Amino acid sequence: MAPSRPYWKGYLKLSLVSCPVSLYSATSSSERVSFRQINRNTGNRLRQQMIDELTREPVEGPDKARGYEYAKNSYVLVDDEELDAIAIESNHTVEIDKFVPRAQIDERFYESPYYLVPNDPVGQEAFAVIREAMRGKELVALARLVLAKRERVVMLEPWDKGLVAITLRYGSEVRDAKEYFDEIPSITVPTDMRKLAEHILESKAADFEPSQFVDHYEEAVVEMLKKKQAGLPMPRGAAQPPPHNVINLMDALKRSLANDRGPAPAAKKTKKKSDGQREMLLPLAGKGPAPKPAEKPKPATRAAARRKAG
Repeated sequence: MAPSRPYWKGYLKLSLVSCPVSLYSATSSSERVSFRQINRNTGNRLRQQMIDELTREPVEGPDKARGYEYAKNSYVLVDDEELDAIAIESNHTVEIDKFVPRAQIDERFYESPYYLVPNDPVGQEAFAVIREAMRGKELVALARLVLAKRERVVMLEPWDKGLVAITLRYGSEVRDAKEYFDEIPSITVPTDMRKLAEHILESKAADFEPSQFVDHYEEAVVEMLKKKQAGLPMPRGAAQPPPHNVINLMDALKRSLANDRGPAPAAKKTKKKSDGQREMLLPLAGKGPAPKPAEKPKPATRAAARRKAG
């Protein structure tokens, strides 16, 4: 399948080496269920209009403008052409400023991922030189790029035969965790409780496989929409109650560990069910486990995999 239209076109530049590149969004939300606003009485779709705050008259496209409010109800009008005329190099160039250890970048600063690819055969060799210089060194490039009328800091790293560019938030955009965590009391967790919790973690340990992520809420929405289209009655029950507060934490940890270990093997002879014994829930037809995806390199060996890809 052909890739989507590029989000941005320009040049990747490292010192005096540059090459033409295209930037593509690395994520998509087109598969999500989406709703339209409609008139409940007519069933017709609703359209939004921009309304003048004082005259209450609708404003059409040619009369819309962008303005900066420098005082109450006082604006400076700014045209797109004036913004485009601001001459900074990152308007049309991904300018690499420095290389830093990837481990030093706090994940709270990560924002949106993109794919950066060469878009001209003439610049492919220069692109490969920049890519391979970074591969396997545990370093990522920090660069500047103008997206949506705003200069962004982006993190670049080799990925297969291209580069992944992740926009980073500025320091002023990440809230200080102390504002939220300072009031959490310091609690000394008993050793036996900690060890029980560690056993629960170990019983749930797995490899990171995003292909197995399932949006259960969206699945339920799709099922509900199918029933409504078929004219079936829809239940209107209340939301599920929140979980009960844990009274005996040690007892809850022990029960959790027992549940996560799974049921004991079934005996050959049928025995009378004892009091409190739980029934085993069978999987629904057609809801088998997700197909196992192709093996991917583990995070710890990703650098070696990229070297191999290069």
